Amino acid sequence: MLKSAILSLLVALAHAHPKTQKATKVHIPDHAPSTAGVPLENFVSFSIEFSYFPDFAGNATHPNTFSNNLLENIAHYSGAKPYVRVGGSSQDNAHFAASQQEATTLTFATPDADQPAHLTFGPAFFESYHTWPNTTFVHGFNLKANTTADREAVIESAQVACRSLRGQLLAWQLGNEPDGYGSGLGGPSARPAGWNEVDYVTEWLNLTSAIRQSVQTACPKLAAAEWYAPSFAASPGYSQLEQIKAWQAGLDSARTLKVFDTHHYQAVATDPGITLKSTLLNHSATADSINILLNQSRLLHAQPDYPSDLPFIVGEGNSLARQGRLGLSNTFGAALWTLDANLLMASNNISRFHMHQGTNYRYQAWQPVDTNRTTIGTKAPYYGNIAVAAFLGDLTKAENRPQVVNIPLAGGKSQAAYASFVRGELAKVTLINLQDYNTTVENEYRSTSPRGSKDFALKIPSSCNSESATLQRLLANGSDAVTGVTFDGYSYNHELDNGKPVLLGNVTHAERIKVGLHGVVNVEVPDSSAVLLSF
Repeated sequence: MLKSAILSLLVALAHAHPKTQKATKVHIPDHAPSTAGVPLENFVSFSIEFSYFPDFAGNATHPNTFSNNLLENIAHYSGAKPYVRVGGSSQDNAHFAASQQEATTLTFATPDADQPAHLTFGPAFFESYHTWPNTTFVHGFNLKANTTADREAVIESAQVACRSLRGQLLAWQLGNEPDGYGSGLGGPSARPAGWNEVDYVTEWLNLTSAIRQSVQTACPKLAAAEWYAPSFAASPGYSQLEQIKAWQAGLDSARTLKVFDTHHYQAVATDPGITLKSTLLNHSATADSINILLNQSRLLHAQPDYPSDLPFIVGEGNSLARQGRLGLSNTFGAALWTLDANLLMASNNISRFHMHQGTNYRYQAWQPVDTNRTTIGTKAPYYGNIAVAAFLGDLTKAENRPQVVNIPLAGGKSQAAYASFVRGELAKVTLINLQDYNTTVENEYRSTSPRGSKDFALKIPSSCNSESATLQRLLANGSDAVTGVTFDGYSYNHELDNGKPVLLGNVTHAERIKVGLHGVVNVEVPDSSAVLLSF
C-alpha cells in the first residue's frame, strides 16, 4: 500500500502540466539578524495525556518499544530524545490511591468519550517512567480537586513520584489550564465566582511549597526541582484568568520556575468553517495564531521583574483543540502545518513546543496500542516532527544551536521558508509548499487534475561556500493523505520495522542539487510537500 502510493505520486509528478508561473525568490540574509530565534535543547518535545501514559510507555514487563523507537528517531536528528510532559486535562481528574494495584482505573462518562471523567492511579503508574531509556519527564499534579483529602493525596503521590523519577525529572507541574477552573465550560465550575489570579497564585504557592517539603523528606536531591507554570490555556472565551496578572500576583516569587509555560492550539475542532486549506495549510492563519503567543511573551518580558533568561515555551498544543478532527488533524496537511508552526515558533524565540498526544486522539503523532477505535501505528503528523528535528539539528550543545530565521515570501498564505545559521554560517533552508492537493478516496491517487508544483529560486549568501546542497523531501500523495508519508525516502511505519526508519527503494533519498551562478539554487517543490536543503 505504501509503495503503491509513492509510485502514484511519482507518476502524477511526471505527467504534471508545465509550470508557467515565475519562481518565488527567496533571499537568504548574509547573517542571521539579532532577533533570530535560538531554540532550547529538546525543542521537539511531547505532552502525553496523564490517563494514557501507560498506553504510550507500557510497563516494566511490557514496555512499549514502538513508542520508544519513534522517540529515538527524533533523537537521531536532535541529539537527545524529546522531553515528555505527562499531564493534560486528565491530570486534574487524577486521584492517587496508594493501595491500588493497577496503574490506572478509568471511568468514562460515555463509551466514545476521549478522556475519562474520573481516574485513580496507584504506584504501578510510575513503572511507565522507566520503559524509555534516556528520557526526561515533566510530571503533573492535580490542582483542580481541592478538598483536604485531595491535597493530602497529591502530597503523598509526590514522594512516590520523586523516588521513581530520580535522574529522569525535568520539572514538576501543578494544574492543567487552571485559567478555566471558573469558566464552567465542559462541566461544573471548580472554583467559586470571583476566583481570581491572586487566589490562583496563593493556591499554587501553598501547594508547591507543601510538595517541595514532602519531596525534601523522601528525595532530598530533588527538593530544589523546578516547575512548569502556569500552564494556562490562554484562550478567549475559556480563560477566566490572565497570564500577566498571574505573574504580577507573584507566580515566581519563590524563583522556582524553569520556564513560563503556556498552551496553544491553532483552532478548535468543533469550530464551524474550519477546513484543511483555510486553517492548517495557511501560513497567514498560522502566523496570526502564533502572533497571539508573541504578544503574550512581549508583555511578560516587559515586566520589570521578569528574568531575561526565563524561557517562554508552549507546554501543550497541537493543530485543533479537543483532540482534533478526522480529515484535518490526522492528515499529511497537518504534518506540513506541524513543520510550519514549529519553525515559526522557533524563529520567534518560543523556545520549546510540547505537542500533545493521547490514545485515539485525532491529531496524534502515533497511536501506541490497538483499541476498538484506532489501530496501532505511526500517523501522518509524526513526519512533521521528524522534519522539524532534522532542520534544527543537534541541540545538545548550546554553541551549536541554530539561529532560526523566517524568510518572508510573496506567496503569503500558500508557502513558507526558513533558514538556519550555525556559528554565523548558513546551514539549512526549509521550503514549504502549502498549496493543497487532495488524493480523495482512501488515500489512493484518483485526482483528475495533475499535481502542480512551485519553483523557488534561493539566493544564498556569498559567505556560503557550498557548491551543492543535499535535499530531504517531506512527501505524501496529497494534503489529505493519512498514509504513505515519507521523509527523505524513509518510512517510520509500525508495520515495517516497529517504527524504526526503513529506506524505501522507490523514493528519492539524499538528492543533491548544484549551486548555480551568482549563488542561486533553483528547487522545485510539489504542491502539498516540503523540502529541507542542507549546505
